[in-house]
Amino acid sequence: MLARAAAIAGIGATEFSKDSGRTELRLAVEAVRAALDDAGLRSSDVDGLVTFTMDENAEIAVAREIGAGELTFLSRIGYGGGAACAVVQQAVLAVTAGIAETVVCYRALNERSGRRFGQATSPPGLDAGWHYPMGLATPAAMVALVAQRYLHDYGASTDDFGRVAVAARRYAATNPHAWFHGRPITLDDHRNSRPIADPLRLLDCCQESDGAVALVVTTAERARDLRQPPAVVCAAAQGSGPDQYVMTRYYRSPLAALPEMGVVGRQLWAQSGFAPDDVRTAVLYDHFTPYVLMQLEELGFCGRGEARHVVAEERLPINTHGGQLGEAYIHGMNGIAEAVRQVRGSAVNQIPGDGPVLVTAGTGVPTSGLILAA
Repeated sequence: MLARAAAIAGIGATEFSKDSGRTELRLAVEAVRAALDDAGLRSSDVDGLVTFTMDENAEIAVAREIGAGELTFLSRIGYGGGAACAVVQQAVLAVTAGIAETVVCYRALNERSGRRFGQATSPPGLDAGWHYPMGLATPAAMVALVAQRYLHDYGASTDDFGRVAVAARRYAATNPHAWFHGRPITLDDHRNSRPIADPLRLLDCCQESDGAVALVVTTAERARDLRQPPAVVCAAAQGSGPDQYVMTRYYRSPLAALPEMGVVGRQLWAQSGFAPDDVRTAVLYDHFTPYVLMQLEELGFCGRGEARHVVAEERLPINTHGGQLGEAYIHGMNGIAEAVRQVRGSAVNQIPGDGPVLVTAGTGVPTSGLILAA
């Protein structure tokens, strides 16, 4: 991939709700049209589409509904939220290779009013056979074991998890598009929220949301002539750790770690030439609070077990839109949109400076990341 050769030129989203009242296809189309309008492009300009394997909206259906013409690039990425930044990587590869000129990445889901990811379901594949029979049938339960080991290994406390939630909700409280707009929480609120899977409490868990987000990717050169300031893709990476399983892995050492994010981080720093100290703000995939701490460590912002101090001392602004804990859970795509706003200088909770913005996708699964800058 050619670093800095492509850019995100448009972002679009529906409202974020608990009951959208419309189909996922309609949500996808609304978000795509909004992203194209944001970029100053027409539906007929679209010649590539990328989404998640979990998305129920066929690319050709989206293309028909928006009125796109011929498509020259189609792609899908697996592993749930781990796909978020990888769909952008696919789009970057397509436009820099000259396969397509205008690639739209999208994700639409009725994840509260429709299929609820937080509920136990039948095992999705062979890997789940190692833990579903033992009762580990929800994402919270799967993450809880790793979280408990993190507390044991590093002498952390559940208050350290709570501070992640408090920070996210503080940003969400000032974001008019966030579900929890105007509703900050305290550390006591976190302590008193109901247990979900020890040591996780309700406020350690992301939302279940209805909504859609779309992103328009084109070459950096072309993006500079469009309606919005471009968010240049300085780096884009995917990663999977050795002996990787879906959601988490209980037999690797150290257990309280996310090696797949380490794989991504090393690529991001190498591609971009940046280092953790350069990052102005980070948008970290926060489906569960403990994984925010582990990501900071894997990405090199601090040593193992030290991320709680980064959060407590507010050394790095994280998830300035409220994250999936406070804004919405759109499988990480709304986090990429926030990173673009930070680069443009149009975020509600704008962080000053001109340093790069780091974005990550789902953790515990094969994952991905981006570094964006002006």
